[in-house]
Amino acid sequence: MTIAFTDGTIRNWEDDEAKRIFWHSSAHLMAAALESLYPGVKFGVGPAVETGFYYDVDFGDRQISESDLETIGKKMSELAKAGGTFERKEVSKAEALKYFEEKGDPYKCELIGDLEDGTITFYTNGNFTDLCRGPHVKHVNDIKAVRLTAIAGAYWKGDQNRQQLTRIYGVTFPKKSMLDEYLALLEEAKKRDHRKLGKEMELFTFSSRVGLGLPLWLPRGAVMRNTLENFLRRKQAELGYLPVVTPHIGGKDLYVTSGHYAKYGKDSFQPIHTPQEGEEYMLKPMNCPHHCEIFRSSPHSYRDLPLRFAEFGTVYRYEQSGELHGLTRVRGFTQDDAHLFCRPDQLQEEFEKVIDLILYVFRTLKMTDYMAQISLRDPSNKEKYIGSDENWARAEQGIIDAAAKKGLKTIVELGEAAFYGPKLDFMVKDAIGRRWQLGTIQVDYNLPERFELEYTDADGSKKRPVMIHRAPFGSLERFTAVVLEHTAGHLPLWLAPDQVKVLPVSEKYANYAEKVCSFLKNSEIRASIDSRNETLGKRIREVALLRVPVLAIVGEKEAADGSVSVRREGNDAGTMSMEDFVKYIQSAVTEELA
Repeated sequence: MTIAFTDGTIRNWEDDEAKRIFWHSSAHLMAAALESLYPGVKFGVGPAVETGFYYDVDFGDRQISESDLETIGKKMSELAKAGGTFERKEVSKAEALKYFEEKGDPYKCELIGDLEDGTITFYTNGNFTDLCRGPHVKHVNDIKAVRLTAIAGAYWKGDQNRQQLTRIYGVTFPKKSMLDEYLALLEEAKKRDHRKLGKEMELFTFSSRVGLGLPLWLPRGAVMRNTLENFLRRKQAELGYLPVVTPHIGGKDLYVTSGHYAKYGKDSFQPIHTPQEGEEYMLKPMNCPHHCEIFRSSPHSYRDLPLRFAEFGTVYRYEQSGELHGLTRVRGFTQDDAHLFCRPDQLQEEFEKVIDLILYVFRTLKMTDYMAQISLRDPSNKEKYIGSDENWARAEQGIIDAAAKKGLKTIVELGEAAFYGPKLDFMVKDAIGRRWQLGTIQVDYNLPERFELEYTDADGSKKRPVMIHRAPFGSLERFTAVVLEHTAGHLPLWLAPDQVKVLPVSEKYANYAEKVCSFLKNSEIRASIDSRNETLGKRIREVALLRVPVLAIVGEKEAADGSVSVRREGNDAGTMSMEDFVKYIQSAVTEELA
């Protein structure tokens, strides 16, 4: 279906920009409902997000809880049915400040203080006026279905030293049937929640004594993690990557040199002081400065390049406790990081090879619905970035050319570049349509300059290499969470922590089960045995929670024949000799990794 907007456009609902404008309009509608229900409330910001919208609100002394969301939602629906349009008005900075000062809304006044005169607009619907650059839906009654979904706390401007506001999340649709479909997806998402699956599958846990946002990998989770690492290590070895290992801390000056301390110092764990030597160290927030120092440790000729340093490097960043979420948002995580140092004439080819590697990872894990986001510098806010305009132009054009040559479906986002260079971010849709940012590739002319990296060219002159940062997984923690939710825990056979669970029908056949299990392990198949004194049915049900893909059931006939009765994903695969069973597993794994 199509929707009309105040900028004169008519867009299809499936257009991401249409959804963004629709949901931002709904945030305004929610603010109008809140002001009607709770006179005197003060408003922060109300943006659209990937699946809906939120508004940050100061309710003063009032206490708002989940039980109030239904009342607020009903008021929104009432205002939407009343109809009307969003009216745009250009105002001067002085007029805007006067309006919100008289209204008693300090947050809006603070926002206006950061705006330039001549660029400020108000949007009004009914009795509610808000500061906004727009656009909005043309007709408010296009908002047909409303559901407020959650309530949380949020510090003003993300600063924990500022006022804590109440953040209310919601989602709206132009048809009730769309809301029904969305709610059904939410229920499916709850079943797939990686935190729930991680507990059932015995993969990871958290401990308040260890600290918030610091996952503990259990044995089965560690096997899955190691399998992912080995999968990528093998492929990287084929492509000429060299393994390196760097420490978990680094001198503060390392990150001052790289620029990370100036840009992200407040988001990092603060420096560790050594009073005896007067030194300052930091928990490593990034791997790239360490890899620059490895490059600097020896001279290089143009013939040595490209050099590809790869590390599964654990980094630490201080995320606010309210933003932590399972494995997707943590304080300590391991990046499948690599940094490629190449000559300018090698940049295009190396970048394209990294694209191929990322697509190989996605293809192997059956993540086939993706697009590439070309994340560029915001030319109107250059102070956020380091480096010359010339280097930025070259880096950005290199990414655009490589994406075009590979025929990638792309979108361009200004202001999403890293502070040292533009990047190509891969946005993947999972099995239930949610979008995740996973693999990333970044082009960097700036860190080589800051670290004074050099190689000797054919004519004997000293030249700067170009640096490519890349991480196909992004982080092992986040990638694991996405894979678990994408597959609902039913991992491919090559990745499952236990590929086979051997189940004797009774204790009488436990010795034969041990023999089968040993035979599988000697064939490098991950297998374990469950010979507890429980009924076979109960053990099968409990193994189902672990999502073990293959069961090998053994009893009197199997022990006599030297065979196993095989079930795969709940389906009978027949009876096989142990030798044929090994070939069956190995063939299935080979097919998955092809």
